Amino acid sequence: MASPKSKIRPAEIVFREKAVSKLTPEIGVYVLYDLDDVAVYVGQATSVKERGIRGRVQRHLTSARSDVIANRMIDVWEIGWVRTWPVATIQKINELEAALFHKFNPQSTLMNGETFKKPAGSVIISSPLNEVQILRDEDIKARLNPAIRLPRQIEHYGQMIAHYLNVKDSAEIARSMDAHFDRLTRYHKALLQAAGAPPVGHVDEEP
Repeated sequence: MASPKSKIRPAEIVFREKAVSKLTPEIGVYVLYDLDDVAVYVGQATSVKERGIRGRVQRHLTSARSDVIANRMIDVWEIGWVRTWPVATIQKINELEAALFHKFNPQSTLMNGETFKKPAGSVIISSPLNEVQILRDEDIKARLNPAIRLPRQIEHYGQMIAHYLNVKDSAEIARSMDAHFDRLTRYHKALLQAAGAPPVGHVDEEP
């Protein structure tokens, strides 16, 4: 018989923990991707003692000692995948992080806040060592529903505004707010499309 104190842990949490345990504990660069498998954030991990990339991503996902989470720049609810690029030296980490930033940012503005200078020379971006899905297929499918996703992300945007106005009005957070607002526009269009609404600017003809 189970102890009265024992708790049944949510299946999505158990799945995420198992997925994160597959990430490399080496130092290097990682990219967080949203529910659409679009890059959201490029980061680096420089401490082997703190389990490298694996430990850094785990802190993001649990909001523990993560500035981008504390400052409301990323909503963990949106993260569906993680990819990693371990490297040997800090210098290479910085170069690779900048290169990956300039690869993904033009596709969809990243939530990094800060921007990185483009590396002076060419940086070879190899295939990622890890490609890990941290949400179950059914969870991703449910969260992609515009009727669920849009209200959730509107709420998160409200938290970003409150944090910006009342806690920290930094240029980095403002940049992330811009990026999030652009995403809200896409989610809004997806909701209208799913509801069968006519395109913006469309006028039905008289019968």
